Amino acid sequence: MDDSIFLIKEKKDFKKDFSLLASMMDYARLTTIQEVENLSVEELDYRVHEEANSIGMLLAHFDAVEKIYQKLTFEDVSDEEVDRYADSLEPALSLGKAAEVIKGKEAGEYLVQLSGTRDRTYSKFKELPEEWLYEETDWWYGKKGNNFFKWFHVFEDEINHRGQIRMIKKIFRKEKETVE
Repeated sequence: MDDSIFLIKEKKDFKKDFSLLASMMDYARLTTIQEVENLSVEELDYRVHEEANSIGMLLAHFDAVEKIYQKLTFEDVSDEEVDRYADSLEPALSLGKAAEVIKGKEAGEYLVQLSGTRDRTYSKFKELPEEWLYEETDWWYGKKGNNFFKWFHVFEDEINHRGQIRMIKKIFRKEKETVE
């Protein structure tokens, strides 16, 4: 574990405000990795009921969310292009019944995918001026949003779903105890 994981501070190669954002993103990701890195495929694919998400589905979702935010914030693209790209990220982006096809992968496969996507995010963060974080666009509910908020939402979504991962793990283990 990085000695500075509990410090939100400037990081090498990042401008100050990007450092703060990356510090928070790193902590959120570390705690996700700790929750899933040693899980079996059976645990990753387990669903509490047929309408529920599995841990693997949620990991694929984290990756899809980050990729769509890369498209939304790093590229000057039309709504139609974003929609087409979002379609290519399904079913992981929206989850639901269609995402039940996301299964059969080892934890390491999900983690490699997440790492590659995060590397692309951080590479771009290192290139951008800090003012970019504060650029405002029309966002949700007729309100403005800035890029700082949008990237906060990426890891906030992960933290939210990590709560589901913890719950799924507990239910899986309790169910296994009952069966044995």
